[in-house]
Amino acid sequence: MAGNTFYIRVISTGGVFYSGRVLNAIIPAFDGQKGIQAHHEDMVIAIDDGTMRIQPVGPDGKPGDWIEAVVGRGMAWIANNRVQVVVQTAERPEDIDIRRAEEARDRAREQLRQKQSIQEYYHSQAAMSRAMARLKAVNAKNHDI
Repeated sequence: MAGNTFYIRVISTGGVFYSGRVLNAIIPAFDGQKGIQAHHEDMVIAIDDGTMRIQPVGPDGKPGDWIEAVVGRGMAWIANNRVQVVVQTAERPEDIDIRRAEEARDRAREQLRQKQSIQEYYHSQAAMSRAMARLKAVNAKNHDI
């Protein structure tokens, strides 16, 4: 099984979210979801706000349960069967406070309605994107139950 796995490390401003051997990873890129498997070609990927999924190797060497994380923007470096992911935020959908995410979405919506500088507009747009990614992940998780 080791030949079909690769090492991944996911780091956010809050610390290391995940580190270990996995079979698959799916990351949200600006041009769509990117799937990564063992021996992927070397590349750098810009990560967008969204849901990242990783499938770890279980203790018995078999595929483990998928781990989901809502991630903020960042970068992924793939080289030598290793993946390094550095993102602004990484949190499990079950750890997201829905009320706070809805408040952040509403604040961002209001800011986008107001006259702003280009820099303020992009900041508000990023805040809206983060809030929507968090709410989407929570809603998807609630529908799975």
